[in-house]
Amino acid sequence: MIKESFKKAILGLFSMLPMLLAIILLLGIFDTFITSEMLSSLFVSNSLIDSTIGTLLGATLTGNPIISYILAGELTKAGVSLFAVSAFILSWVSLGIVQLPAEVEVFGARFTFYRTIFAFVFSILISILTVFTVNWIQL
Repeated sequence: MIKESFKKAILGLFSMLPMLLAIILLLGIFDTFITSEMLSSLFVSNSLIDSTIGTLLGATLTGNPIISYILAGELTKAGVSLFAVSAFILSWVSLGIVQLPAEVEVFGARFTFYRTIFAFVFSILISILTVFTVNWIQL
């Protein structure tokens, strides 16, 4: 039984390998050509607009959490609002336009659609609530 499960897991991994490599390649291209200066020029200092733009950028660029904290620090130094930075971090790790085809194949279109919509909306809401909480704590 364990032998059969291990075999299925390995076959599943190898069948998804081309898609995983494509995702890694696209993420590398995004990380190379889009700088933090380019990102900081997009924000307008409006909490809802900055949160939405941050969510869209994080969902598009997608990456791992460790890199998001470094990038968030650089964006904060560049003067990007905390609304945008928190939304960016949330969507950076919870959304991913690049990996949607792989997610649809593994989990199905309906699940992927609802998960993506909920993650998008909650990234915006949580980023706004995070900034309000941080500002309240600092009082």
